[in-house]
Amino acid sequence: MTQKIAIITGASRGLGKNTALHLAAQGVAIIGTYHSNTVEADALIKEIESKGGRAAMLKLDVGNSGSFGSFVTALKDVLHTKFNAEDFDYLVNNAGIGLGASIAETTEEQFDQLMNIHLKGPFFLTQKLLPVIADGGRIVNISTGLTRFSFPDYAAYAMMKGGVEVMTRYMAKEFGARGIVVNTLAPGAIETDFRGGAVRDNAQINGHIAAMTALGRVGLPDDIGGAIVALLSDGSRWVNAQRIEVSGGMFI
Repeated sequence: MTQKIAIITGASRGLGKNTALHLAAQGVAIIGTYHSNTVEADALIKEIESKGGRAAMLKLDVGNSGSFGSFVTALKDVLHTKFNAEDFDYLVNNAGIGLGASIAETTEEQFDQLMNIHLKGPFFLTQKLLPVIADGGRIVNISTGLTRFSFPDYAAYAMMKGGVEVMTRYMAKEFGARGIVVNTLAPGAIETDFRGGAVRDNAQINGHIAAMTALGRVGLPDDIGGAIVALLSDGSRWVNAQRIEVSGGMFI
């Protein structure tokens, strides 16, 4: 059986890294992207390869759509030289930043940065990758629980993720003729370094969210990586164009 290959943007840290490790543990070859930290990127390759997996990392700024053409060229080369493949199977549009400000204080620069990274980037990156993704492949676009419930300072961020959820449905419709399944996965509050690690490190914030969550705790990276693996598995082949919230039951 031919080994499946996954592309995960923002794979060198946080939820992207956890997803890469979960998929690699299932025998999936990983091609991750990183923004600038080569030490973290190399460490992920070594960790996966130390466990018998296969991995490569490519530099990519998802906020710079002008670089996507050269990225695809580099990707094709890695697919051919390292994996003896012409295409890949899974795309996880994960890369992002945590930038918060009230509506009154949000600048146009902040708004544009969020839009370029979280909405324009996944749209045009997926467009550029269409010739390289295999028929019958899978795409998971990462959103947020903040499109369903509201917290101060997240209006612009949540707006972009709301656009991602609409984008997912249109991708599922248009790519269906090729058998490509597209879904949104929306994490709740997770203990990562997002927004400076506030959920992880601030006991008051952590406790407040845990008290408002049906399962009584804040989410962990493993909760998300495992859910993405499940969504990419054969058992989820008939799940398409859906928004799957993975929040432990926040604010229900």
